[in-house]
Amino acid sequence: MRMEGEPVDAIKIRTDSLNLYYGSGRSGGTHALKNISLEIRANAVTALIGPSGCGKSTFLKTLNRMNDLIPGVRITGGVYLDDEDIYGGQVDVTELRKRVGMVFQQPNPFPMSIYDNIAYGPRVHGIRDKDRLDGLVESSLQAAALWEEVKDRLRKSALGLSGGQQQRLCIARALAVEPEVLLMDEPASALDPVSTMRVEELMLQLKRKYTVAVVTHNMQQAVRVADDAAFFLSGELVEAGPAHSLFSRPKKRKTRDYINGRFG
Repeated sequence: MRMEGEPVDAIKIRTDSLNLYYGSGRSGGTHALKNISLEIRANAVTALIGPSGCGKSTFLKTLNRMNDLIPGVRITGGVYLDDEDIYGGQVDVTELRKRVGMVFQQPNPFPMSIYDNIAYGPRVHGIRDKDRLDGLVESSLQAAALWEEVKDRLRKSALGLSGGQQQRLCIARALAVEPEVLLMDEPASALDPVSTMRVEELMLQLKRKYTVAVVTHNMQQAVRVADDAAFFLSGELVEAGPAHSLFSRPKKRKTRDYINGRFG
């Protein structure tokens, strides 16, 4: 979260000539990310846009080392969180994923109560005090704009919530460990229009306290929520910058063609 006195345009995450390969062999495997150098500002929403298979989600997962879970992945270059290389040998990956949380495309609540879903992460990190857990559950659900809807059924199964509520529950679950960055991989693609609107409103509120990076295929959504945007194509970063400039006056023809719907 932003420290008092920290400038709004401070860089929270930076990648430097980032390359990612799947597999190995004589060809070196599939080159999924190609020399990606990008800065993500603190307390801003950065939208990652581009057609399917262009590397957006793969890039997002490098930011908290989720790709470590995939066999055969090889990464070169650097990813820096507050100027610390997150792929350095001394990095505690569990602590990293506490600082950089993630929300996936499909809501994935645990098959347990609403309360226990939110308390799960804090408990993993050693919090056992009931009063503190109660406070974290309430504040996280408040931050995810879900508290008023579920406060009277915290001990009921989270699987009984609607799809939109489940996605906001997953956002609350990510917030409960008090991260600094929230990664969102198409968080509204499986939701109805009303739930999508709620998630978009939530992103705009969350950036006051967190740095948000979101993958989206929905150009209208990117226009509505993004402060900054980055356009990916075939594993390359084609163009990045302030969202209003990139969407209205893109510098690259490929960006202009994508924004105008000529492909993707």
